[in-house]
Amino acid sequence: MWPSNVSFTNELSFSGIPASQLAEKFGTPAFIMDEADFRARATKWNSALVSAFGENAGSVYYAAKAFICTEVARWIKDIGIGIDVCTAGELAVALAGGINPSKIEVHGNNKSVAEIEKAVLAGVGTIVIDSLFEIERVASSAVKHGVVQKVLLRLTPGIEAHTHEFIATAHEDVKFGFSIASGAAWTAIAEVRKHASLDLRGFHAHIGSQILDTDSFEISAERLIALLAKFRDAHNAELPELDLGGGYGIAYIPGDVELSPSLAMDALAKAVAKNCAEHNLNVPRISIEPGRAIVGPTMFTLYEVGTVKDIELEAGENRRYISVDGGMSENIRPALYAAEYTAVLANRTSSAAGVSTRLVGKHCETGDIIIRDISLPGDIAPGDLLATPATGAYGRSMASNYNHVPRPPVIAVKDGKARIIVRRETEADLLGLDI
Repeated sequence: MWPSNVSFTNELSFSGIPASQLAEKFGTPAFIMDEADFRARATKWNSALVSAFGENAGSVYYAAKAFICTEVARWIKDIGIGIDVCTAGELAVALAGGINPSKIEVHGNNKSVAEIEKAVLAGVGTIVIDSLFEIERVASSAVKHGVVQKVLLRLTPGIEAHTHEFIATAHEDVKFGFSIASGAAWTAIAEVRKHASLDLRGFHAHIGSQILDTDSFEISAERLIALLAKFRDAHNAELPELDLGGGYGIAYIPGDVELSPSLAMDALAKAVAKNCAEHNLNVPRISIEPGRAIVGPTMFTLYEVGTVKDIELEAGENRRYISVDGGMSENIRPALYAAEYTAVLANRTSSAAGVSTRLVGKHCETGDIIIRDISLPGDIAPGDLLATPATGAYGRSMASNYNHVPRPPVIAVKDGKARIIVRRETEADLLGLDI
């Protein structure tokens, strides 16, 4: 759950820097990020892909939606992997970080004409087409700029991964992609092939998020490869690429076990090889899109306690409410997905007995709950620091200014040094858009 360079002695320390020093220098709440751990995780996923698929290994596309900023884009460039973006804003950050456009894959279920224009003009490697309207838009833009644009078709293989309903994105009743079962995928293939300005490279599927086993990935591969075989039989040619998406899960609370890169890629390689052999197909170039699995555990959120309140419940039971200086504005996932987190006292050790606690934020919402039920030391008081691990994915990237609260900074730590890579917003930022 924690970044690799976090340690616990008299207080939480990050690459040798005590939590109290981080709070004093950068304020709270703040996202604290392990640069070395991010680089190591991205490299490990890339190595696992190459080891499992050899010459058929495609690209690891880091999913920018998990978290992106210009500095992280620079790290991705250094590591040499690709990036998956789904808006013009994410594309702009990737380009600002110096990522080669050929390593950029563009997603999104409702790409505007302007966004498609920016992508084609920039020379992105691949656009993943999500609707029939997009086929015409991408083809027209490619003609306008005198290029042949490589595309994949996003497909829904009819798998409901074992995740929360709101993040299970590959069953039939969703906004994403073309259904294989209904025949929509085959219609899309025919439409793409009408355009000389489009180069259909293959298929893409993303089956959900926070998946902790390999079964659903293997079923997705089976169904996509069956469609590759149908294409081969109909057109006497093989499509050379298959992007099997992301969604690999991580540990959020004690007892969770994340899906390791080597386990995931080995299982995927066996499934791909088996199904290609059954259809007498060459193994296509396989790409993946881990986001959460790379960035999630590399970051934690540091809070300061503001108030402590005891509430008497029924049957004489009590619950303690500890309020911190953040909340749903920088971690919406507990309210949105019922996501679970844990927390620790970060600025000191305590031998006090644990107390049933609800960790809450400062926003004017009853649902502003970070952790619904956790045992924390009974002597926690205002001014103490608490740290919540595994907040690298969808924390800062989904953050809002609810109640006009400025969004927290992101602090990168490496080799005993800490630096700001995304500054804290100010009230001037909040007022800056008002006319």
